[in-house]
Amino acid sequence: MKEFSSFRDPSGAVLVQDGVVVRQINCCYQKQYEALMEKLYGPLTAKGLLVCHKELPAKPEEENGFLMIQPEQIPYISYPYEWSFGQLKDAALTTLRIHRAALDQNMILKDASAYNIQFLKGRPVLIDTLSFDFYQEGAPWIAYGQFCRHFMAPLMLMAYRDIRLNQLLRIYIDGIPIDLADRLLGRKGGFAALQHIHWHAQSSMKHAQDGKQPGAVRTVRISKFSHMAMIDSMIRIVEKLQLKGVETEWGDYYAHTNYTEDAAQSKEQLVASFINEVRPATTWDFGANDGRYTRLALAHGGSAVAFDIDPIAVERNYHAVNSAGENLLPLLLDLTNPSPAIGFANRERRDIAGRQTPDLILMLAVIHHLAISNNLPMEKIGEWVASLAKHLIIEFVPKEDSQVKTLLATRDDIFPDYTEQGFEAAFSRHFEILQKSRVSETCRTLYLMRAKA
Repeated sequence: MKEFSSFRDPSGAVLVQDGVVVRQINCCYQKQYEALMEKLYGPLTAKGLLVCHKELPAKPEEENGFLMIQPEQIPYISYPYEWSFGQLKDAALTTLRIHRAALDQNMILKDASAYNIQFLKGRPVLIDTLSFDFYQEGAPWIAYGQFCRHFMAPLMLMAYRDIRLNQLLRIYIDGIPIDLADRLLGRKGGFAALQHIHWHAQSSMKHAQDGKQPGAVRTVRISKFSHMAMIDSMIRIVEKLQLKGVETEWGDYYAHTNYTEDAAQSKEQLVASFINEVRPATTWDFGANDGRYTRLALAHGGSAVAFDIDPIAVERNYHAVNSAGENLLPLLLDLTNPSPAIGFANRERRDIAGRQTPDLILMLAVIHHLAISNNLPMEKIGEWVASLAKHLIIEFVPKEDSQVKTLLATRDDIFPDYTEQGFEAAFSRHFEILQKSRVSETCRTLYLMRAKA
């Protein structure tokens, strides 16, 4: 089956065959592919910058096909509006470094889309093998504008204005418009922002009508030396971008938890024992924070996605994963407004459920935030989660808990059904309760559940 989102690329197509992602390379891209394999594939894959692949003996499905390849499989496809600042920054540097290496071999990256980068064991890797083209003497980088929209603009907005502004990428699928980024940045960002955002925006406005006026199109020429120098400068700019003085609600959650050391150990042991019952190959953790409990699922050799609403919690988790090379992917996610399907026909970028069906979902210390802070009916929560995975490990936090008391301190208690019995009744409509156990020294209860057919 052909992947819908690959319709834009005349060089080839992405297909899914028996659950395995493969790629057809079309005849029109044969020369570029052969040059890539001869000059760049080895060095880039050795550095972990480009996804590895193997050539398949199978013939292409379409007449214009030249070759079929099978890339290393990515456990979970993620999108830039789900990434932390560090993930977006590392993805940007990966893109620039690949393009710079390509220039040394008289090739270029013709695309600089953030969607071409995915994370494999904590490291960003280019998955679009067909993004390379031949360098033309004097030609500017054709993907420069796309790089600025997908990377430079959101990174600068996050660094100099607000860490949450990468969510604009959820609205603008081809990156944040440069004129919008310019208005939002104002005078922030120094010379780098002046060069790649402000002057870029002014130039785009100045030449916006060029194509409508005969003879108005001006050919820009740039030497290869200047081209390389520009990319080297952009690498230095991105490397220097940092988050400064950012504090978030849950960034240091475990420093303020109401668990005693014994209670924390009890919870960890219970979660580990429940996970051992499932032995998941794929796990999602909703409200993962720093991924402490997510990592328990990795003991069985699978992969995991650690979702959290807090960008600093995701950032810290990402740096830990990146350092260790763990098969774990930290991502930003608001459970009350999860990533939707977007793009043409709402099919270019999938919602979270359309990308993977996990064996197990963890929901630890989350239910009270959804049910009380956000007024979500527990039955609706159970219905949604049961549609996503077969098994669930969930922690019920009752009103007697200090965290729930804090939530109710500033609002009326309009939640008469928010009790352990009410919780079990609501979730039992969609799940079979396999095990339950009280966390030592707390009033909290852990459940292992299996979705009903």
